[in-house]
Amino acid sequence: MLLLKLRTFIALIVVIAFFAVLVPNFLSVANLMIMSKHVAINAFLAVGMTFVIITGGIDLSVGSIVGLAGMVAGALILHGLPLDFLGYTLYFNIPEIVIITLFLGVVIGSVNGFLITRLNVAPFIATLGMLYVARGMALLSSGGKTFPNLEGTPELGNTGFPWLGAGSIAGIPVSIVVLTFLALGAAYLSRHTPLGRHIYAVGGNEVAARLSGIKVNRTKMFVYMFSGFCAAIAGLIVASQLVASHPATGNMFELNAIAAAVLGGTSMAGGRGRIGGTIIGAFVIGILSDGLVMMGVSSFWQMVIKGVVIVGAVVIDQIQRDLQRKAALQQNQEQ
Repeated sequence: MLLLKLRTFIALIVVIAFFAVLVPNFLSVANLMIMSKHVAINAFLAVGMTFVIITGGIDLSVGSIVGLAGMVAGALILHGLPLDFLGYTLYFNIPEIVIITLFLGVVIGSVNGFLITRLNVAPFIATLGMLYVARGMALLSSGGKTFPNLEGTPELGNTGFPWLGAGSIAGIPVSIVVLTFLALGAAYLSRHTPLGRHIYAVGGNEVAARLSGIKVNRTKMFVYMFSGFCAAIAGLIVASQLVASHPATGNMFELNAIAAAVLGGTSMAGGRGRIGGTIIGAFVIGILSDGLVMMGVSSFWQMVIKGVVIVGAVVIDQIQRDLQRKAALQQNQEQ
């Protein structure tokens, strides 16, 4: 049972050791910094996805939100907000653009939550529809073209965007610093606040949670809004790292987020999961992907391997649940 509970950490050690032996300079400082930036993107999405899955839901729209968030930020930097009826274009500085983009992510998440809680649309269908809507909006924003050279213009006061992706604080990449604060905040919320307990209660037994006075709909609205917020952060970071935004950015990112959460011990049945486990799961997925690229493994085989990892994680999770159920039953019989 102890080995099952520590399976994600053990998998991380095994993956690191495997690539350290086979890939030259895999553990070099420069390579670790690059991999940490890649891991951060998956981790942002996975943190939000963890709360959604704990409630028994799923969010397939996060990858498209990543693309749309980057396109919105790029459009605001390059073209501002045209106010045709005034004959004027309004330009924003970078902090304002970040706030607008994050707010967009929250709004999209709230639409998902509204569809699921008020209109009783299944989470899979609601977020699948939003996946297409957000991706379509990203494509429409530029006609399918890229917004390049997002350095900004000094005269317009909107320079500094690349710092989010390439900058550092005390030698630590900005994306890792942001991820650290987000993960710590999410972990505290999940374990030490009434809202966190409500999230687990809703996923454990929604009917019982409702009867005990928990506002189930509000709780579900929060997790989808938070997931959209996390996806918008990832979109900003990716666009900043590339100093460009493309409407196809974030394609299939939702699968990596789900994989990281499940690998980290979050149960697809709901009611169980930890942010710390999800972060480790994101590192496993990220390091596995980068390591396979450095070994020259085909992208097709990478997809096969990721699929095997996801299925394996779910199977092991089911084994753990069965063992815990048998142990609890045996303990009750002994008493």
